[in-house]
Amino acid sequence: MNKVNTREKIARRAEQEIKDGYYVNLGIGMPTLVANYISNNKDIVLQSENGLLGIGAYPTNEEVDADLINAGKETVTMINGAALFDNAESFAMIRGGHIDLAILGGMEVSESGDLANWMIPGKMIKGMGGAMDLVNGAKEVIIMMDHVTRDGNPKILKKCTLPLTGKNVVNKIITDRAVIEVTENELTLLEVFEGYTLDNIIKSTGAELKISSALI
Repeated sequence: MNKVNTREKIARRAEQEIKDGYYVNLGIGMPTLVANYISNNKDIVLQSENGLLGIGAYPTNEEVDADLINAGKETVTMINGAALFDNAESFAMIRGGHIDLAILGGMEVSESGDLANWMIPGKMIKGMGGAMDLVNGAKEVIIMMDHVTRDGNPKILKKCTLPLTGKNVVNKIITDRAVIEVTENELTLLEVFEGYTLDNIIKSTGAELKISSALI
């Protein structure tokens, strides 16, 4: 499976976690793809921290408006009834606990739900963005990421090695290989995706996994 198809697979699975009536913030990068797969049977409102409530799918060439962008500077569309507002109003929504679910990318996640997703030491960065506010303000946090690095090293660890975005903030991890729930300093393997085995997931995870009874 190529990289594009892998990202789409993760995005489609993440969409299943969004419940009808949710207000959802999609982080920059891979999570923005989730907007393309939201079921028509769900009444969902997508929020962007740069000041947009009611994000639609990615625009076609005819729909592109260079002034209409998400937090990742990608052009987007707006659904009927969408609202635009300033950055302060947006973060009041986030910090006030009005976002039901934040779906973010991740570099590392620990067994206790710590998240590292905003910088790699020594690398040039534009800033931390809104991730630190989102992981502490949203009612639920789901992380979308590859299960291992390009070098094959685990990204799910006993303890994060990169600077933290938040401690004990992650509820669920969806990778290209599996779905893992984080509860009380414990990781529970819920699903193993096609093409991978239980043994493969255990070996490619840098922390102990409790296996769901559904997989035994």
